[in-house]
Amino acid sequence: MLVDTFIAGDTSLQPEIQDYISAQAILQTVTGPSGDLTDGSGLGEPKFEADGTAFTGPWGRPQRDGPAVRATALIAYSRWLVANGGQSNVTSAIWPIISNDLSYVGQYWNRTGFDLWEEVEGSSFFTTAVQHRALVEGQALADRIGKSCPVCESQAPQVLCFLQSFWNGKFVVSNINNQRGRNGRDANSILASIHTFDPDAACDDSTFQPCSSRALANHKEVTDSFRSLYAVNSGVPEGAAIAVGRYTEDVYMGGNPWYLTTLAAAEQLYAALYQINRQGKLVIDGTSLPFFQALDPTVSSSVGTYPSSSPVYTAVTSAMKTYADGYLRVVQKYTPPAGGSLSEQYSRADGSPRSATDLTWSYAAFLTAIARRASVVPASWGASAANVPPAVCAGTSVPGTYVPPPVDCRVNASVVAVTFNVREPTVYGETVYVAGEIEELGEWDTGKGLRLSAGRYRVGDPLWSGTARPLPAGEAFAYKYYKTGTDGVTVTWEGGDKNRAFTVPKGCQRNVVQSDVFGDHDEGWEGNVRTVR
Repeated sequence: MLVDTFIAGDTSLQPEIQDYISAQAILQTVTGPSGDLTDGSGLGEPKFEADGTAFTGPWGRPQRDGPAVRATALIAYSRWLVANGGQSNVTSAIWPIISNDLSYVGQYWNRTGFDLWEEVEGSSFFTTAVQHRALVEGQALADRIGKSCPVCESQAPQVLCFLQSFWNGKFVVSNINNQRGRNGRDANSILASIHTFDPDAACDDSTFQPCSSRALANHKEVTDSFRSLYAVNSGVPEGAAIAVGRYTEDVYMGGNPWYLTTLAAAEQLYAALYQINRQGKLVIDGTSLPFFQALDPTVSSSVGTYPSSSPVYTAVTSAMKTYADGYLRVVQKYTPPAGGSLSEQYSRADGSPRSATDLTWSYAAFLTAIARRASVVPASWGASAANVPPAVCAGTSVPGTYVPPPVDCRVNASVVAVTFNVREPTVYGETVYVAGEIEELGEWDTGKGLRLSAGRYRVGDPLWSGTARPLPAGEAFAYKYYKTGTDGVTVTWEGGDKNRAFTVPKGCQRNVVQSDVFGDHDEGWEGNVRTVR
C-alpha cells in the first residue's frame, strides 16, 4: 500500500520504503524455527522480534504467502525506479531480495503451510493467488532489467492451474487439504481478489479478478454467510451491506466482524466497478446472476452482455456503488467518533471495538478501499497475458538458488543471534545439546545446555539446530556438543580434548550460523562460521 501511494505521488514515503528494503535484506538471512536461507525455508518465517532477531516461540509457521507479497511490493517499487533512472539500484540492492522470494515460491508453492489467519495448515487460496501474481510479474521485471527467473516461467502456469481447484462451482473454498471442519466461505478469498486486482485485466474467472463472475458470486456467498450470524446485522436485508468477519466458524476473541474484512468487501466492489467501467460493458451470466439479482431485482432473468449505454448497465452499476458504500457506512457506524481509532475487530453484539487496538492492517484496508472508490488503482501486473491454465495440472517445483542480499548497514548490531548447526546421526529418543562457558549455554551444566531441534533432520543429513538468546557482539566463549541417551539421563560428550571456540562477530550482521560436525575436534576446532547478517 505504501509503495502504491508513493507511486501515486506521495514522494515523502521513499525513505520509509528504502528502510523497509534494508530491513528485508537482513530478515531474509535470519535463521529461525522455519529454517534458514540455505534452502530458502527461512523465508517462510512469519514473525521476528522487534530487533530483527528470530522469534522462537510457538506460532503458525511456515506461512508461504509472505515471500510472494514482499516480492510484489518490491517489484512495484522496482518498476518505478527503472522508469525513473534507478535501474542500478534495482539490480544491485533490490533484485537479490526479490530473486530469493521468487525462488522460494517456485520451490515451495505446492507444499502446505499456514493461511493468512495463521490458523489452518493446508493449501490456502490467498497464498496460491498471490504466488501466481508474484511469479508472473517477477518474470516481467527480470526481462526488463536483464535478469533471469527460470522458476517464474516454468511454475506460474502450474500455480494458476492449482488455483482453479479452489472453485467448487458456487464459491471459493478458501482452504483445502485441511479445512478443519469449516464450510470454506472465508474472507481470505475476497482479500485474494483485491490483492490480485489488475486494472487492465478483463473480468477473468481464472485469476478471480474482482469483476469476474466467480469473484462476484463468491463475494455474495461469503458476505451472506454473516448476515444472520451477528446481532449487529439483524434486520439487514439481502443486497444491503453488513458487518463481515473472517469465517463463520471463527471463535477467536468471540468470533466478531473485523474492520479490514468489512472494508475488503467494499474494496472488491469498487475494483470491480473500475474494471466494468473501463471495459464499457456489464456481463451477467448464470454464475454471477444471484449476486446481481440481490442488488437489483429487475435483472431477475437478465443474463447477457450490456453496454454502458444500456439502462441495465446504469441501474446495476449504480446499485453496486451504493452497495459498496454501504460497507464503508458499516465501518463508520462502528468506529469510535473520538479519534477514529480502528481496532482489529468490533463486537458482533453491539459493534464496540474489540481485540488489538490501532491495527495497522485495518488502517491500510481503509486507505486502499478509499483509493479504489476514487479510481486510484495500482499498475497492471500482466494478468491478461497469464490467465490460461494448462490443460493438465502438475505438482512440480524447482529447487531454488538463494544468496544473502547486500545489506545497507547503517547501525552496527549490539547483539547477535547465534544458531548452532551440528550434524550427528542419532536414534529415536536421543537428543543433542550444546553447552558452553556462558550463561546462555548453561555454563557447562548439562542440565542447562541449549537443546537443539531435529525438526530438519533427514536421512543423509542428520542436522540438529538451535538458536541461543542474542549474544553481545564481540563476546568470545568456549563451547562443546553433547547428547543424552534414550533414557534422557545418560550424557555423552563429543570426542576431543579441546573445547570449541567462538567469537560473536561485530558489524551489521544480526544473525550468524555456526556449522559443525559432532565428533573429534583436536584439530581445526573453529568449525564453519557463516554470517547471515
